[in-house]
Amino acid sequence: MTRMSDKTLPFIVWNAAAAADATQGRPVGDWHATGVSIDTRTIKSGDLFVAIQGLQSDGHAYAQTALDRGAAAVVVVEGSDAVAADAPTVRVIDTTRALEDLGRAARKRSRAKIAAVTGSVGKTGSKDALAVAFCRQGIVHASEGNLNNHWGLPLTLARMPVEASLAILEMGMNHPGEIRPLTKMARPHVALITTIEQVHSEYFSSIEDIADAKAEIFEGLEAGGAAVLNLDNAMYGRLAGRARDCGVERIVSFGKTDGADVRLLDACLDAGGSCVTADVLGEEIRYRIGVPGRHWVMNTLGVLAVAAAMGLDLGVSSAMMARLNPPRGRGDRTEIKLPDGTFTLIDESYNASPAAMNAAFGVLAMAEPADGGRRIAVLGDMLELGDTAHSLHRQLAVPLEKSGVQKVYAAGPAMACLFEALPDDLQGAHADASDMLTPIVAKVVRPGDVVLVKGSYGSRMTRVVDALKALGQSNGNGE
Repeated sequence: MTRMSDKTLPFIVWNAAAAADATQGRPVGDWHATGVSIDTRTIKSGDLFVAIQGLQSDGHAYAQTALDRGAAAVVVVEGSDAVAADAPTVRVIDTTRALEDLGRAARKRSRAKIAAVTGSVGKTGSKDALAVAFCRQGIVHASEGNLNNHWGLPLTLARMPVEASLAILEMGMNHPGEIRPLTKMARPHVALITTIEQVHSEYFSSIEDIADAKAEIFEGLEAGGAAVLNLDNAMYGRLAGRARDCGVERIVSFGKTDGADVRLLDACLDAGGSCVTADVLGEEIRYRIGVPGRHWVMNTLGVLAVAAAMGLDLGVSSAMMARLNPPRGRGDRTEIKLPDGTFTLIDESYNASPAAMNAAFGVLAMAEPADGGRRIAVLGDMLELGDTAHSLHRQLAVPLEKSGVQKVYAAGPAMACLFEALPDDLQGAHADASDMLTPIVAKVVRPGDVVLVKGSYGSRMTRVVDALKALGQSNGNGE
């Protein structure tokens, strides 16, 4: 995603000679590419397709398909017969390494100021908010969707044009040691950690271990770089210590806690967004956020802290927050038309954790059903919580009741614990899996309802979302 004034520009990111030089490969043909892809399902005309050899599939099987769909060239293993010998290619020893080499080469040639984002929750929303905040201040390149892992990060870097002046890169992990190679490849100038929560705790013995794994992001910071940290979070001191251990001298804090460099002074929340007053390095700034929820208020404080650390215009950055839209599956709203009215769908089906669940319940509480409507929560299991899973699901009962929900529908073995903890009048139905719950929910929604759907990606709550959208013609942010 490369933006200038919110319009995608067709920059040339690679030609045959440059790609071959970066990968130490052998070029065939004289071509240039305006993008990079590893998936023929989303490939765009002009992309350079890299045939990744993964555990589940081999991209070489799709190399010819990539060319048929308009790819400028493909990166394949030397000696491969996946495409004709004279097809536009770069032939390399290892395609996964070639993708990494393209990413490193793109970073080496870039003069962009780079911000890197990680955290237990809010990293994709913060990354997208940074892209919006920066888009009037230069040519902005940012990770698409959640391309934040060992393939997504080098792919994002490989797509970065030389002309980019600002870049935002997301880094994710669910095991120790996964962020370290990403940040060393990206070499950011500013590193934002949104917060540390009990997420992916199945793979960590303590929240301190989670913090240490996130703090690996500081190991790749450029000399003179800054760490942006949430002062409200219990792990702030530990993260700040890890940053200093890595030679980071500048730490910019944000939050509602006294002493924060970017401090929340006031927030007026409503169903459509929030009006915020914040002290940003001694300057009082008022701005509107275009999406609802206190978690978005906190996300934007981190955004302004990054903008300040990068020396950008805070007035422009804050004003752009009014244009925010939630990422797909992370709070986007759709009005679903039924024969006798409409209901509102809040799609939070992409991911879930205890902190994210509570944030979503807060958004549901602010949403006002129309006449005859109800607040309905459709919830799937929160995954990767280890031995604490059942207790963490049960603990959601109290904040869920406080949200003013009228009915709860739940899917998955862990969500059974929450369902059983609810009063009888709130219990809609429980099923072992989302596909079994979907027809039940589709039958009970009625005009005026506000329906929140949330769960970890692996719980497949998108099935419920798709079924609800199929009930009628949709018209909203999600369409």
